[in-house]
This record gives sequence, C-alpha cells and structure tokens, in this order.
Amino acid sequence: MQTTPVPTADLADQYGDRLRVCATQFTTYGAVRSFAGPVRTVSCREDNALLHELLRTPGGGAVVVVDGGGSLDTTLFGDRMAARARDNGWAGIVVHGAVRDSVALGGIQFGVQALGTNPRRAGKAGRGAVDVPVSFGGVTFAVGDILHADEDGVVLLPVEQASHESVRDSG
Repeated sequence: MQTTPVPTADLADQYGDRLRVCATQFTTYGAVRSFAGPVRTVSCREDNALLHELLRTPGGGAVVVVDGGGSLDTTLFGDRMAARARDNGWAGIVVHGAVRDSVALGGIQFGVQALGTNPRRAGKAGRGAVDVPVSFGGVTFAVGDILHADEDGVVLLPVEQASHESVRDSG
C-alpha cells in the first residue's frame, strides 16, 4: 500500500519538535520529486550487492534508506536499479552516498535522493547489512519508520504517528 506524500514543510509545521528531520542535504534525481513510505534499510559502503538483492523483492510501497557512509567514491544506485525498484513497487530511495546515470534517473518515475553522483561502480562482495538501524544527519532510520521526502528534506513521522500510519496503510 502506497503512503501519500505530504510536503515536509507542512509536516514540520504540524509536528514541530516531534518530527525527526534529517539534517543531511540531499539532491533529488528521480522523476518523482515527493515520496513517502515505511522504511527499509541497507547499510553498505562502496558495495551495493545487498541493495541489488533487496530491490529484486516486492517493495510494497516502502522507501529504502541506504547508508553508504557518505562516500562519493563509488556509486550505490543507478538507472537500471531504479527501473527495477519502480517495477517491484518500491516508493523511493534515499542514498547517503552517490548515484550514477543521473540524466536517465530524471526520466524514471521513481523517487531518488542522494548526496551526489559518481560514474564508478560499487563493489559486489555483499558486505553490509539489511534492515538494521542506520544513522546520519542526526536521525536514526529503523525498519517501519514512516519517511517523507521532497525537495525540502527528509523527515520521519513521530513514532506514535508512524504507528497510526502503518495501521491505516495496511488496512
């Protein structure tokens, strides 16, 4: 079930200090400029094998938060992965690292936010972990958190609201 995106500025006005706001500044690369959904996570630095595996599974409207350690030395996500993720029902991806194929990403109906770009491919050794808490920008992202992202930022709903959203979206 898809979560309807709400402008992050509106969420900040509504929830004030209870809203968890990621201080990291991302650039929007995908054709979908605003996206939302329950969080799934991948922790990987310069190795995207686990991310490839996850995106081959049904997304159910979830958003993947990828902690690449902020590295811009290699890319963790590109156009073919975006098309696969879209086709498998993922809502979007937030990459604390680099993406590639930025022009092609702009034409794919999928939400993509990242720190920057690099043409160099990531490793494929399978190092990292899936569905573990990841932290950057002063926020810890955990599986099931409800994330909203747009060109103003990335935010997580307060825990009590996220629980309500999960119940509402599943029924």
